[in-house]
Parts: sequence; structure tokens; C-alpha cells
Amino acid sequence: MMKSADIALENVTLTLGENRFNFDGIIAGGAINAVTGRSGSGKTTLVNLIAGFEAPSTGRIIIGDKVMNGIHIADRPVTLVFQDNNLFAHLDIFTNIGLGIDPALKLSPDDKARISKALERVGLKGFEKRKVASLSGGERQRAAFARALVRNRPVLLLDEPFAALDPDTRAEMGALLVELHRETGNTVVMVSHEPDEMDRLADHRLVIEHGRFSARY
Repeated sequence: MMKSADIALENVTLTLGENRFNFDGIIAGGAINAVTGRSGSGKTTLVNLIAGFEAPSTGRIIIGDKVMNGIHIADRPVTLVFQDNNLFAHLDIFTNIGLGIDPALKLSPDDKARISKALERVGLKGFEKRKVASLSGGERQRAAFARALVRNRPVLLLDEPFAALDPDTRAEMGALLVELHRETGNTVVMVSHEPDEMDRLADHRLVIEHGRFSARY
């Protein structure tokens, strides 16, 4: 089990057009944290700041004991899973997951074994040579989780990862998320609009209104 990491946002500000965001608070380490709020409130902006896609105008973002300001996206201790999976359609599943270990695909025998083990863990044993286009929506999300497993980062960021799935598949993927979280002890930040999903999966909720944390529970 990996060491859990709190995420601290110290008076983090950002202006995008006419929208101003100001996040100040701590996201609990080693827990599943659901982020909710109205459309445009700043949920995805929060994820982008933690991941490094956006740089704060002021303030500091700290993961564990390390300040993230100025740290390149690839060097941050985070893995991201989005609604569209970020899988490359022209590559097979094994290669897609291998990119999570090394973008140059210089994979050692141990790396290849990790990929096979991750695929087996998420229920995709034997899918190594399958192309993305041949997979269902749930299978694509399972592949995205396998890539997160091989990256083995202490923070997992999820931006509405199950939104395009049917209810049964959505429930299956939520259960898999909880299982993997229990095994790794990682810090999960999950954007969601579904109250039932948050009740079922999350340890904590963060509510964002007008670009700020308005409630935590």
C-alpha cells in the first residue's frame, strides 16, 4: 500500500476570462473525495490546478510535503482518468497502458509483467492486443484504471469518469474504484454530479460554489 498524500491548496487563485477562482483548504489524503457543484462552479478547474494543466496566479499547491508550483504535469505524483479515457484508438490496450509507465515504451520484463497483472486485476486478462475501438465503454474505463495502477501514483484525479456509462456499468466501475482504492490507499479526487454515486463511493464531499470551497463533509 502506498503512502497517502494530503492535497493542500493555500490561497490558490486563478482568473480565466471573467471567472475568478480561489481555493483554500485541504483535501484528505488516503480517502475518496467527491467534488460537486453547479456547472461552471470550478470543479474541473480544481482538477486542472492539481494536475498542472493550469498554473495558479497566486498561492501554493502542496501534495504530501512537496510544493507543486512549477512542477511539470508528467512529474507530478498524480494519475488522471477522464470521461473519454484518454486512450489512443490506433494502439492496442497493452501499448496504451505501457505509455503510463514510459512514454517512449522502453519497457522492461518487469514492466510488461506489471501491465499483464494490472489488466488481470481490472478484469481484462487476454485483452492485450485488442484495439480501443473494439471495447465497450466499461472496458475502456477498466483499461484506464489499469493504466492508473501501473503508474502507481499517490493521487488519482477523476473528472466525471463514469458519466457516459449505463447505470449497471457505472455501478460496476464504482465498485472497482473502491476496491482499487482499498488496495492502494491512494488519495482520490472525483468530480461527480450524482448524489447516489457520492453517497456510495465517497468518504468526503467538497462542494464548490462560485470558484470556492463552500462546504466540506
